[in-house]
Amino acid sequence: MEVISLTEKAQAQAKELLDKESEPKDGLRIAVIGGGCSGLQYKLGWDNAKETDEVQEYPNGLAVLVDPKSAEFLKGCSLEFHDSIEQTGFEVQNPNASSCCGCGKSFCA
Repeated sequence: MEVISLTEKAQAQAKELLDKESEPKDGLRIAVIGGGCSGLQYKLGWDNAKETDEVQEYPNGLAVLVDPKSAEFLKGCSLEFHDSIEQTGFEVQNPNASSCCGCGKSFCA
């Protein structure tokens, strides 16, 4: 079951960055942690899979790792990658958030 969807651009960028890592990791971990302006924030990083993780594998070889607690907040979300003069980087689109801060880095469930 897919917890969070990734756009093709996000998949490609994440795989490219993962391949450049000096220490091999299993994939991209997407987590929800406490903090930020609105109470919860997203955390992305390279990690190895844990036994309890939801693991999503993509055709380009990218694996996305999500712990069970974060999966509850990320269901129905999508990860996008922007590369423009106005914005560069990953962005989580969360249709389930009741509110978000102005910078888009944190949300309230």
